[in-house]
Amino acid sequence: MPRRVDHAERRTEIAEALIRVAGRRGLHAVGMRDVAAEAGVSLRLVQYYFETKEKLLLFGLEQLAARFGDRVSARVRAAGDSPGPRAMVESLLMAALPADEESRTFHYLYTSYAVLSVNDRALAAQPFIKNPEAAEDAVTDILRRAQEADLLEPGLDARLEAVSLLAMSAGLGTSILVGQRSPESAAAVLEHHLDRIFRTHGDAASTQKAPE
Repeated sequence: MPRRVDHAERRTEIAEALIRVAGRRGLHAVGMRDVAAEAGVSLRLVQYYFETKEKLLLFGLEQLAARFGDRVSARVRAAGDSPGPRAMVESLLMAALPADEESRTFHYLYTSYAVLSVNDRALAAQPFIKNPEAAEDAVTDILRRAQEADLLEPGLDARLEAVSLLAMSAGLGTSILVGQRSPESAAAVLEHHLDRIFRTHGDAASTQKAPE
């Protein structure tokens, strides 16, 4: 009896092949035929599952984003049983820095996608480019709860600080990719700005449990 095909698993395998080959060559240089060769399947099968290159790119980047979420969660867990707001924000920002192969691939492919979408309407129309709004909302919410707990310096705008931190993290990540600075120096810049906005109540800024 023929083995039943797990379509979700097959789609994931093809997306992983996209991530591998794009991580080596860049999104701009990757076609569906390249992905098929990397995955060891036919071009027709890739087209069957994804129809267009844009749909394949979107699914592949969503897979990367899900893995990034897992990295952030692992960092939060490593911060202890009751991580405070600063530890939560720090976990997200530091996980985004391309300090290892997986985070480098995520930053490289996301940046490539954003650049390509400037002149490609099909890519720009895909919803992935709007996903950073979710991160902005999450960091804003954490900072607002930190304000309620008197853990931030007075007079700060939580939304503006969230946008600033995420933009800074993205820019620092690119500077790491091009060899302008090391992951350690980029992390030091982020720590400096977290020190600027979080109040120092002993170790409370890092260890106090976030308000429910």
